[in-house]
Amino acid sequence: MTTQRKGIVLAGGNGTRLYPVTRIISKHLLPIYDKPMIFYSLSVLLLAGIRDILIITTPRDLPLFKQLLGDGSELGISLSYAEQAEARGIADAFVIARPFLGGSPSALILGDNLFFGNGLVSCLQYADAQAQGATVFAYSVRNPEQFAVVETGPDGSVLSIEEKPASPKSRWAVTGLYFYDEDVVDIAASVKPSARGELEITDVNAAYLAQGKLRVQYLGRGFAWLDTGTHDSLNDAASFIATLEQRQGLKVGCLEEIAWRRDWIDTTQLLFLAARYAGTEYETYLKNLVAAPTPMSDPVIPARYAARRR
Repeated sequence: MTTQRKGIVLAGGNGTRLYPVTRIISKHLLPIYDKPMIFYSLSVLLLAGIRDILIITTPRDLPLFKQLLGDGSELGISLSYAEQAEARGIADAFVIARPFLGGSPSALILGDNLFFGNGLVSCLQYADAQAQGATVFAYSVRNPEQFAVVETGPDGSVLSIEEKPASPKSRWAVTGLYFYDEDVVDIAASVKPSARGELEITDVNAAYLAQGKLRVQYLGRGFAWLDTGTHDSLNDAASFIATLEQRQGLKVGCLEEIAWRRDWIDTTQLLFLAARYAGTEYETYLKNLVAAPTPMSDPVIPARYAARRR
């Protein structure tokens, strides 16, 4: 089902938990192994088939994001930019994005979230196919009291969602990836600031729950969800990506590869993009996609893979 869904990457905030590293640069531009952090969150939207994306960041950092990513045309996508002058909560992203969305359904991902797992594309496609309501992604964690927690019944229906409960009703934490219908803009605008002065995304999700329109997509065993907002978690994420890529010889969060596999760019354009990384392992990887194509266990476009590479 094609919903013409638009994407949002929320890459704002001051990153104070990463001081002094983030005193002069957005945390979303810091490296996770061999790529900037934002590549990983942006790649999730591309894997979902979303090509029209708004990046929300601070006035200080916006020029750097534009310098890194441009308007997206080189990848066959469209990137727009908007400012969030101060941290006003995740739900504020929809208030900012109202002109960009223009009544379209949307998918929001936090710029410091990393997702990985065989079957991720199928999960994203399921969420994208839901024309009405909201879909959140949940992940089992050891310390649910530190997250928004979702509780579901035996039939999979959502019973409750709570922000950092003292007595969690489940171990399923709501991750930083959300799919919404077109009503989310009005719902977010109606949310009242919390005690910490922010528009909480949990309040948006609770509004959908009250309407009986909140779904949960569980990311079970075999999936990885990493929040890279601290020094330790940033280091863990880098080690995780390094281990995967060195072991498999396949890159995670490679925007050029996703665009090429989806036929948003052709082989000539892929090689043009590879040339900008001349003399690096990244260039070699992109060139080898053409010279020695490797099937993916969770292919983006499985039907046309073999035909194109004969």
